[in-house]
Amino acid sequence: MADGPAIAVESLRDFVSRALMARGVPDADAAKVADLMVEADIYGYGTHGVFRLRQYLARLAGGGCNPTPKITVAEETVATAVIDGDDGLGHLAMSAARDLAMEKARAAGIGWVGVRRGNHAGPLALYVRPQADAGLLGIAAAVGSANHVPPYGGSNLLIGTNPIAFSAPADGPDPFVFDMATTVAAMGKIKTMLQQGQSMPEGWMVGRDGKPLTDPARKSEGFLLPIGGPKGFGLSVAIGLLAGALNGAAFGSDVVDFTKDTTSSTNTGQFVAALDPKAFGMGDAFPQVAARIFAEMRASAPLPGHDPVRLPGDGKSAFAEARRTNGLVLNQALRADLNALAADCGIDPPFPESTQA
Repeated sequence: MADGPAIAVESLRDFVSRALMARGVPDADAAKVADLMVEADIYGYGTHGVFRLRQYLARLAGGGCNPTPKITVAEETVATAVIDGDDGLGHLAMSAARDLAMEKARAAGIGWVGVRRGNHAGPLALYVRPQADAGLLGIAAAVGSANHVPPYGGSNLLIGTNPIAFSAPADGPDPFVFDMATTVAAMGKIKTMLQQGQSMPEGWMVGRDGKPLTDPARKSEGFLLPIGGPKGFGLSVAIGLLAGALNGAAFGSDVVDFTKDTTSSTNTGQFVAALDPKAFGMGDAFPQVAARIFAEMRASAPLPGHDPVRLPGDGKSAFAEARRTNGLVLNQALRADLNALAADCGIDPPFPESTQA
């Protein structure tokens, strides 16, 4: 649980932007990426927000990430496209893909935009929630930025966490937003537990001896487990084909570990899609239909000992608004790391020394 002083959203954005600019990222791009990174924390995706700044700065410094990319549309039809991210910060290519997918959905009913030569781009929720806010349905998926999973029954690490996200509009304060890794736990969660000196629950990782692995410092000695056994493995492969192979991006042994290798192009593959309910004869009725279905689910009597039924995304809008108003509370280890990064970049620290305890 994070505790300590809150930092204003604008102050954190400004710090992240200045840190990126210190590594050669132009002002406008730095501001866009900083906004998305902080937005991840605002919505509660802390493992994929400013926590990732150290990794991004390392890749910028090492040359594996291009600070001044030229984001281009490499292939295009009426309803589809492929964005070439030019090895830049992943948020830039993914936000371009999201916007183009939405534009195509409004014109053709569906927009599907792949990404090649991308990089890690934070949580996929950032690239599907805007569709729901605009009355569209959103889908996004990505090839993980390192391989942590073997094929089911195998021992060679050839698959990543390969996340997928989905969104839909619904009447009420919260759209449906579902964002998950295809592994039992995301590697980002394990990295934050390592930073904070915590142990992993059994069932997240196993060692090569098949025994549970609970020390996050030993994560390289084992592998993540897929959700649902062979079903999660199959889903992860399908995502790899759609987000990686289809776009001419890395999948399988071609995937570069973006943490260990800061000098090579990762050629990360992703896709973002948008669907317009109007193209399916729904007119403007979809949000009402979804809200009715969700209300029935929330009204289901909970099993003994269980909380009331919730839908993915429930409460996120109020949660985010509170953080925009009151600021973000980051854990002590992350505060210290951001201050250390500030020193590395030669900029003012985001947390005065008196707030570190």
